[in-house]
Amino acid sequence: MANYEEGSIVEGKVTGIKPFGAFVAIDEKKQGLVHISEVAHGYVKDIADVLAVGDEVKVKIMSVDEESGKISLSIRATQEAPARPQGKPRAGKGKPQGTQQKQQGFNTLEDKLKEWLKQSNEIQADLNKRAKK
Repeated sequence: MANYEEGSIVEGKVTGIKPFGAFVAIDEKKQGLVHISEVAHGYVKDIADVLAVGDEVKVKIMSVDEESGKISLSIRATQEAPARPQGKPRAGKGKPQGTQQKQQGFNTLEDKLKEWLKQSNEIQADLNKRAKK
């Protein structure tokens, strides 16, 4: 049995597909699991859309559990991440804090606090006037 080292990249063959991942044989005696989250850079809903039994794949050895003999593999780690498309900036990203417009009908805690302080000051002023009489 070959000794597999974490971080090495090897060729393998898909031997089984399950909803949670794919089993990949990396030699005649050893196989590992590629979790569905490690199959591709994007979201994979159904692993069968990406892999099939018999596919030859390049995998990176992520971890080897010496006690159980389980090997965790990644296909994604052997591929270059796709460039992120330049889309519309998300709301709130890149803007200095405090410059976002407030939604109509929604009071922030800061607004409520100002309102409460104003009411408290008015009540205090009213009580002071009554006390002086």
